[in-house]
Amino acid sequence: MRIFGIDPGSERTGYGCVETDGRRYRLVTCGAITAAPADAFPQRLARIYRELAAQLSACRPDCVAIENLFHAVNARSALLLGHARGVAMLAAVEANCTVVEYTPAEVKRAVVGYGRADKNQVQQMIKLLLGLDEAPSPHDAADALAVAICHLHSMPTYAAVAARPPAGRRRPAAAGLKSWRQYRPPANG
Repeated sequence: MRIFGIDPGSERTGYGCVETDGRRYRLVTCGAITAAPADAFPQRLARIYRELAAQLSACRPDCVAIENLFHAVNARSALLLGHARGVAMLAAVEANCTVVEYTPAEVKRAVVGYGRADKNQVQQMIKLLLGLDEAPSPHDAADALAVAICHLHSMPTYAAVAARPPAGRRRPAAAGLKSWRQYRPPANG
């Protein structure tokens, strides 16, 4: 299954595509669409749309996950972000993809385990989850990958497959652990 994540922004929009077999993640692509500072806002939106449409066509994802708007103090910034989200959603819908939305807190909770994690923590967890040598950069690309992984963690089929032990191997019954939270390291000495 392939999930394409989008972290919308009016100045820089992050994107990332993750593929999974239900057990492991594999990075397909990631990056950020950056508009020239001299470009007028409509040209920025057109560039976001064109580049996302090209990436979606190349990746052919099963679903697009996009970060939802959050409460913003600055109304102008929220409106600009809303326009960027709109063209991102349009590109996804025109690529015949289902679109799902997650708040920033939901994404951080699903990937880092803490809804108020900072950008560096998200980047480091994405590096670990995808088995990368370096954390994805810029942070917008890591955020987009985090949105995609959040969707994978939210899917009921993913949870069922991930909970199943690999074929031919069983979890030790003697351990009696149902969660990693129950694990206690052996005492030294």
